[in-house]
Amino acid sequence: MSCGVPPRSCDCFVALPPGSDGEHVIFGKNSDRPRDEVQEVVYYPAAAHEPGSKVECTYISIEQAESTHAVILSRPAWLWGAEMGANEHGVCIGNEAVWTKVPVEEGEALLGMDLVRLGLERGCTAKEALDVIAGLVERHGQGGNCREEATPFSYHNTFLLADRAEAWVLETAGRVWAAQRVTAGVKNISNQLTIGQEISTEHPELRSLARAEGWWSGEGGFSFSEVYAPVNPPARMEAAKRRYCGGKELLSKHNGSVSLGTMLEILRDKASGICMDSGGFRTTASMASILPRDPTLPCVHFFTATPDPSRSVFKPFLFVDQMTSVPQVVSPRFGADDPVKKLPRFQSTVDRRHELYRAHQNALETMESEPGRGLELHQTMRDLERQGIDDIAEMLKGGVAVDAEEVADLFFDCVDTEIKFYQSL
Repeated sequence: MSCGVPPRSCDCFVALPPGSDGEHVIFGKNSDRPRDEVQEVVYYPAAAHEPGSKVECTYISIEQAESTHAVILSRPAWLWGAEMGANEHGVCIGNEAVWTKVPVEEGEALLGMDLVRLGLERGCTAKEALDVIAGLVERHGQGGNCREEATPFSYHNTFLLADRAEAWVLETAGRVWAAQRVTAGVKNISNQLTIGQEISTEHPELRSLARAEGWWSGEGGFSFSEVYAPVNPPARMEAAKRRYCGGKELLSKHNGSVSLGTMLEILRDKASGICMDSGGFRTTASMASILPRDPTLPCVHFFTATPDPSRSVFKPFLFVDQMTSVPQVVSPRFGADDPVKKLPRFQSTVDRRHELYRAHQNALETMESEPGRGLELHQTMRDLERQGIDDIAEMLKGGVAVDAEEVADLFFDCVDTEIKFYQSL
């Protein structure tokens, strides 16, 4: 089946045994955003909070949990939430924009990216994180500008959540939602509704709202995607059907043997449009994770922190007690002067590029202006990545003892080595 012209959208993927290679769950996501947007990788440790306290999200403050889990987030540097990330318990979440028959609420509420972070901070399992997100959607709604521009751009969200045991797809339409449990095989999502009649759990008013609005007669089977999909979807959402098709084909091709290497190949696939660079949008950051079924083995999460995974290095991160954020992939902070915080918002721009982003952009210029040298640079980048992947593979086989101090510095060392390499060009 042909997928047509590659559209612009994000993509999330998961493979569970027997769809994956060995007893691992493999998760991956490309974040496709405005092409000049900077994405940072930030770590927040577990924390206790005063009862009744509030947490300030991108636009609104909500009730804080009494305790939050340690998280690693890949996020557009201007906002509070995240496009994708993981927590210390091996939960991974990514989100995608969707549009439905339910209108996007006016005014500011929680962004889908805020919900990703809140789910990771508050859920010990994928299902717990789903319950957190669903409850917050019901209570606070979704809304607010989803890009760093004065021109409004808002949407609803779909989420892919995974842990060592299972995965969940959560799709929303305003404040109602449906979720599908995935326990084996492969699954992907894009910027469209994918849940049909395979609903595992749902908002209690999901079907009554559809009947009241005249979208469903109440007779026969209930397909969430058919009932709630917009009659005249935005071109971006309509085009994502082809992209979803391309991702599904790639996963199906490798079903039964999806490894970390397979996932990186999928995230780097240009022909399908999954690795995207078109017009004003491109893949601004990528993430892939190995979640071993064996609870004695650590989960490992790989991040680029730079655009275009086909020309970026995936660097491994593991949760340990000594972990801190790596400053070279954290963007500058502007406090009260940040144009996101000042009202009216987005009236000016600031330079959010972190050190790795700057060095990587300089390297890309070399790759494009000097093709011969660019090929050599590309190969060296892949060699750096392969070394880290091979070390992790040995560790997960039990061939190498886990040294907490070395693991704590692993992500930092990889970022530092990459920067030094770019600066030597």
